[in-house]
Formats: sequence, structure tokens, C-alpha cells
Amino acid sequence: MFYRLPAHKRASIAMAAIIAAIGFSVPLGAHAQAAGGYPDKPIQLIIPYPPGGATDVIGRIVGQHLSETIGNQVVIENRGGAGGNIGAAEVARARPDGYTLLMGALTSHSVMATLEKGKLQYDLRKDLTPVGIVGSVPLVAVVNPSLPIHSLTELVDYAKKNPGKLNFASSGAGAPQRMAMELFKQIADVDIMHVAYRGSGPAMTDLVGGQVETMTETVPAAIAFIKSNQLRPLAVLTPKRISMLPDIPTAQEQGFTGFNVSSLFGVMAPAGTPAPIVEKLNNALTTALAKDEVKAQLLEQGVYADALGIDASKKRLNAEIEQWAKVIHEGKITVN
Repeated sequence: MFYRLPAHKRASIAMAAIIAAIGFSVPLGAHAQAAGGYPDKPIQLIIPYPPGGATDVIGRIVGQHLSETIGNQVVIENRGGAGGNIGAAEVARARPDGYTLLMGALTSHSVMATLEKGKLQYDLRKDLTPVGIVGSVPLVAVVNPSLPIHSLTELVDYAKKNPGKLNFASSGAGAPQRMAMELFKQIADVDIMHVAYRGSGPAMTDLVGGQVETMTETVPAAIAFIKSNQLRPLAVLTPKRISMLPDIPTAQEQGFTGFNVSSLFGVMAPAGTPAPIVEKLNNALTTALAKDEVKAQLLEQGVYADALGIDASKKRLNAEIEQWAKVIHEGKITVN
């Protein structure tokens, strides 16, 4: 004879089965991630700029060696436009599973977080999380050699004696090159007019030609003009002298202690990516960047590798955001 359980007992058993299924599924998934199940398919590394630029070159080096250390292919995808913001927004909206990452130009993103606040389709702090810092590209202050200026101190003196006569070039309104000079203007209390260009190439051409007088530029973009004496270097903007320009003093050596600027690069993931996945990515990235071969490849592009752990990467990014927010607010700087 078939015995049918009372309705209330059948409901209790069904509910217990559902609870058990939920209870087992979450821990098992978490344990699988922590135990190394990730990645089991290719990872997409989005570069938010067109091919050929600094971020693209850095991203391809990082992607190649991250593939080797993470154990699966890293596929490069260029998503250029809006000064890097289109690609960054795409990653911010992506599923937080570790399979869509951003090769970030972190200084540029940090500037835009304040300069275009309210216009961006993502929040740098809330929608993305650092996987790890890759390294930085140093900047150098240069002048057209027709000017009687050989140091930052002389630049300040000249600017104050000739108000309204000095212009500085930049590769764009929100570029690190522009922000470095805006910071210098605030530290030195000088008035130098900004002239924005669409890229470093046209800016450097006019600087060499004398249409503008000075600029802070990345060392890789400026070094050939420095070595050919077409531009005169005044200072590197790193805390210490650099191997690419070992004879050029730092701004700090010349008394400008707050004038330390590099263009920072790093890998980001969508916010909410599980901690075990971010940790595995950070470990793989750190392992790759520790290789002499990778350091040499990056240095050929003007990048000094500087791998950081997750917490240190977050602190470094936050410091970048806060520094440029302060410069923008105090200088009343706009994107125009």
C-alpha cells in the first residue's frame, strides 16, 4: 500500500532540500575559485586606447607574460575613444568573474575621475578594483633651447620677470603632461599659459619649432630631442634620478619637493570580482614583472616595472586620484 506524506511534511522536506542545495553551491564555488579552478578559459585584457600607443605596447607585453604565469591565454582587445573612458566603462560594466580586465593608464583615469566627474559612465573607485600596479613612465621638464633657461629655478625666475609670455604644450587637456605642469605652476606660483594639442607628436613639433616654450613630457617621447639638443632638459620629475637620463637632476634636487610625477599604469578588474581571483591575478602579475626579461622589455618602452600587492596598489591608486583632485580644484582647472 502506498503511503503519502502529509502536506506539511512534504513542504518541510522540499524546503530543506532547497536550503541544502543553496548551502552547498556557494561554498563549493568559492572553494573551487580559491583552489585554482580559475582560469579555465581565455582572459580578455581591454586596452582603452588605439593600437600603437604607450598603453597598448605596455598591455601587450603584460598580456604575453601574464598568459604564461596565469596558465591560460590573455587576449588583447583595443577599445579606444574618449581619452580611455570608453574601454574603462566597458570593463566596469563587465561580469566580475576575472575574465575581463583593463590595462589602465591610471594617471589619466585618475585625472578624468575629477576633471570629467558626472560625465563618465563609471566610477573609478566604486566600479573598478586594482589587480596590481605594473609600473610607471617618468616625466621630464624641457624647454626650447632658445630660452636662457637651464633649471627649474631659472624657469620660475623667467616666468615671473616675463608675465604672460610663456606657454606650455601638452598632449591633451586631461593628460598627465598637462597636470604635471599645472602642479608645478601651483608649487612655484607662476603663470604659464596652457596650449593643448591632440597628442604628443604635434606638441613636441611645435615645442622644437619654438611656437611654444616649455613642456613636461614622458621621457620616451622627449629623449631623442634631448639627445639631439633640440630640447633642453631641466629636471626629471621622479623622486630619484633615472637610468635613461642619469645626468639630469630631479626636481627635488632643485628644491621642488612636491613636484614628483610619473605616468602610472596598472591592471584593473570589475568591482565585485571574487578576492581569490584578484589575488591569483596579482600573484601571476607580480611573478611576471619580477622576470628580468619582462623588466627589460618594459624599460625599452620607457616603463620602470614596479609590481605592487593588492593593498599597496589600492593605496597607490587612491593617492593618485586624491593628488589630481587637489590640483584640479585648487587650480580651477577645466577640460577646455
